[in-house]
Amino acid sequence: MRRLKQLRTYEVALSRAGLGPVAGIDEAGRGACFGPVTVAACILPDRPIPELKGLTDSKKLTARRREALFDVVLEKAVSFSVVHISAKLIDARGIHTANLDGARKAIAALDVRPGYVLVDAFKVPGLPAPQLPIIGGDYTARCIAAASIVAKVSRDRLITELARDYPQYELERHKGYGTKAHMDAVRRHGASQLHRYTYANVAAADAEFRRSTNQP
Repeated sequence: MRRLKQLRTYEVALSRAGLGPVAGIDEAGRGACFGPVTVAACILPDRPIPELKGLTDSKKLTARRREALFDVVLEKAVSFSVVHISAKLIDARGIHTANLDGARKAIAALDVRPGYVLVDAFKVPGLPAPQLPIIGGDYTARCIAAASIVAKVSRDRLITELARDYPQYELERHKGYGTKAHMDAVRRHGASQLHRYTYANVAAADAEFRRSTNQP
């Protein structure tokens, strides 16, 4: 396949083969230890979108650039969806299973049924359309890169809102990831109901808090 502008090679080839529309799936917050994992699905039109120039993996972009691209993706998308899978469900089912649940729910929530799904990195059993897992998909497939932007910005905004309810953790600084400052805060204040207790760093920090305060 010849390489097309704006990471559209997979999408255009599949659409030309009669397998469109093509949806991309990606997540944000898998490695965090507070709050949900957020999964997004996105279908973009086949044509180039000049405003999406520079679209790539959300983690490689500045927060300001992500916000700008987020608005463009939502404006231009044929369809998109966002699903938050709670810390409680992550603890109950494990992060990988929770991530798969989120991917299936995100595809089901699209108001346009995809003919094909491109997934970043791993296969998602139970999707209603054929799929292709792509290692590094957010670098090579535009719809996955768009989904990564939607997931990342949506989760960051949610965590920033939650920071008002949990000011002791300074969530706005680290967005729930296990930084030293975050774990120090858990040692001082204990873990909240939105922490992932099955994560070793949370369990250890919370146990240290309980020992220091003589709590069972």
